[in-house]
Amino acid sequence: MFRLNTVKVVALICMLLGAAASSLFAVQLASIASRHKLTYTDRVEEGQPPQVALGIALGAFRGVFVNYLWLRANELKQEGKFFELNQLAEAITTLQPRFPRVWVFHAWNMAYNISVSTQTRTERWYWVQKGIQLLRNRGIVQNPNDMLLHKELAWIFLHKIGGVTDDANRYYKMQLADEWTTVLGQPPAHDFKDRSRAHAITRAVEFLQPIADAPRDLGEVIAATPSVRTLLEDLQSRVGEHGAIGQDPKADARSVLTILRRYELVNAVLRSASSKIAQETMSEKMKNMLALVKDPGMAAAWKAYLPFARRYVLETQFNMDPFQMIRYTEKYGPIDWRVPAAHALYWSAQGVERGLLRAEERTQKDFDFVNTDRLVIQAVQDLYRYGQVYFDYLGFNVGAGEMYLEIPDPFFAQTYADIMQELVSRSKFDTADRAFSLYSAGYENFFADVILYFYRLGLTDLAQKYYQDLGRWKGQNLNDPDRAHKFSVPLDDYVMTQLAERQRSPNVAVSEVTASLLGAFAALLDSDDARFRSQMDYAAKSHAYFMKQQRTVNAVDSANARMDVMEPDFRIQAGATFDQFISLLNIDQASAVFKAAPDDLKRYAYDLVKERFGDPENKDLAVNGEPFALMFAEPPGMAEHRAMLDAYRKRKDEKNLQIQEK
Repeated sequence: MFRLNTVKVVALICMLLGAAASSLFAVQLASIASRHKLTYTDRVEEGQPPQVALGIALGAFRGVFVNYLWLRANELKQEGKFFELNQLAEAITTLQPRFPRVWVFHAWNMAYNISVSTQTRTERWYWVQKGIQLLRNRGIVQNPNDMLLHKELAWIFLHKIGGVTDDANRYYKMQLADEWTTVLGQPPAHDFKDRSRAHAITRAVEFLQPIADAPRDLGEVIAATPSVRTLLEDLQSRVGEHGAIGQDPKADARSVLTILRRYELVNAVLRSASSKIAQETMSEKMKNMLALVKDPGMAAAWKAYLPFARRYVLETQFNMDPFQMIRYTEKYGPIDWRVPAAHALYWSAQGVERGLLRAEERTQKDFDFVNTDRLVIQAVQDLYRYGQVYFDYLGFNVGAGEMYLEIPDPFFAQTYADIMQELVSRSKFDTADRAFSLYSAGYENFFADVILYFYRLGLTDLAQKYYQDLGRWKGQNLNDPDRAHKFSVPLDDYVMTQLAERQRSPNVAVSEVTASLLGAFAALLDSDDARFRSQMDYAAKSHAYFMKQQRTVNAVDSANARMDVMEPDFRIQAGATFDQFISLLNIDQASAVFKAAPDDLKRYAYDLVKERFGDPENKDLAVNGEPFALMFAEPPGMAEHRAMLDAYRKRKDEKNLQIQEK
C-alpha cells in the first residue's frame, strides 16, 4: 500500500514537472515561431479577401477549405476571370504562408499563364509584375530562407524578362530599366578608365554606397541636415508629394517613388539636347520640381534626402539590401541594376547562401543547389552578353519614343571563370571522375562566344589567350573525340567554324554585331580607315542576316519583335553603339574619334558630347585650350537627323497604339 502511494506521488511530481517544462518550452517555441514567422495566420487584417476570415473560422477544417479554394482557382483560370483569381490567390497564400509551392504556383500562374492570355504589352507587364511582387515582397518575406522561392523569382527575371520567348519581352526590359533608373538614379557612365575591371567595380560600388550608408530614420536625416524639412514642405505645397514616412506605408512609398521619378525626369530634361523646349512644355508641378532641383539652397537637402529615399524604397518595396547589392558587385562585377540578369543574380545567389546556412548532411537532398547555382551562372552569362544598357529614360516616360540597346560587358567573362569552381564543388553531377558534365559544356560554349567577341573586336591577342586557355582547360569533357583537333587549328579557322554553327543564335548575333561596331570605332582612334570600313561592313551584313533569319513581328508588342535583341534599323543600332562608345572616352579621345567619323555617326554623338563637354552656343568656352566648336564641330543635317529619330520612335509608338486599340 505504501509502495503504491509512493508511485502515485512520484508520478504526480513527474506530471507537474512535465507541465512546468511544457509551459516553459511552449512560451519559448511560440516566441521563436513568431520571430521567424513560422505561424499560420490567426486573425483577419483589413483589406484581406473574405475567404481568409472563413478559413480561420473553420479551425481544424482549414486544410479542406483551402483544397476547395485551389479547385475554385483553377476554374477561374479556365474561365479567364483573372482579377478574381488574383484575389483568391491572395487568400490561399495568406492561409498557407509556410508552404513555398503555394507561392510558386500562383506567381508562375500570374507571370506566365495569365500574362500571355492578355492582349496588350501593358497588360502582360502588369501580370508579370504581380508574379514578381508575390514572390519577392510576400513569399520570401514569409519564408526568407527558402531556396525554391529564390530560384523561381530569379527564373522569372532571367527567362520571362531577360529572355526572348515572350512577344513583349523587349517592353518588359524597358519597364525594368525605367523602374531601376527611378529607384537608384542614372548609373555612372563608363569612361575610358573602365577598361580596368577593378576601377569599374569601384565606381559601381561608389554609386551604391551613399544609399547603403543612409539612415533608415527620416528624423535622423532632418537632424543632420535641417534643410530637408524645408525641402519636404516645399514638395508638399508645390509638387503635391509629402515624401515623408507616416502612418500609411503604401501611400508613403507611392509618394517617395513619385518624388524620385520626378527628380530623375527633371535631371534627364536638364541633360537633354532640347532642354529649353522640354522645360517650356512642363506641367506646373514639374516646373516647380525643376525649380527645387535647380535651387542652390536645396543642394544639401537633396544630397541628404535622396539616399534615404532610395534606401527606403529598396528595403520596403523591393525587399532588397543595399549592402548585399554592394557585396555582389564586389564579388561578381560592375552590375547595372537596370538589367534583368542583375536581379536574377541577386535572388539566385541569395537563395544559395541562405540554403547553405540551413543545409546539413542529412538534409542536403532537400536543397536544390545545382539548379539554383545554374541560375547564378546563367545570370553571369547574360551580364556578359547584355550587361551594358543604353536606355532613353526621358523619351520612354514622356512618350517621345523607345530607345533600348544592350551591348556586352566583357568584364563578366572573368567572373564566369572565377566562380565556376565554387559552383562545381556543390554539384553532385559534376565530379572530377565524370566524363561529361553540364557545367563543363556550358563553360566551353560560353568561352567560345568570348573568343568570337574579342576576335571580332580586333583584340586578337586576348582572343588567342582565351582560345589557348580553353584548349588546355583541365575541366574539359572527355566525350568529344574531335576536341583535340578543334583546338589545334589556327584561331582564324576556329572562329569561322564557330560562326558557321552558331550565327543564328541571338547571343552570338549581338556579340558579333556589337564587337564589329566597337572594333570599327576603335579603328578610328588608330586612324585606320580600312579596318573601320571592313568592320562596319561586317557588322551591317551580320545584322541583316540575323534580322532576315530570326526577326518576326508579333501582335502583342508590334513596336518590337520577339527577337528584337538589336534595333531592326542598322543605322539606329550603329548610331546608338557609337554614342555608347564615345561615352567611354576622355575628351581628347572623344574629339579624335568624332573628327574621324563619317557625318552619319557624328550626328548620333553630337548631342551627347554637347551635353558632356560644353555648350557650343558659348563662343568663349574653350575645352583644354581648344574651343568646343573646333573639337566637336556640329555636323550638317542635325535638324533632319533629330526629326528622323522622332519619326522612327513615333512609328514604333503608333504601331503599338494601333494594336492596343483593336
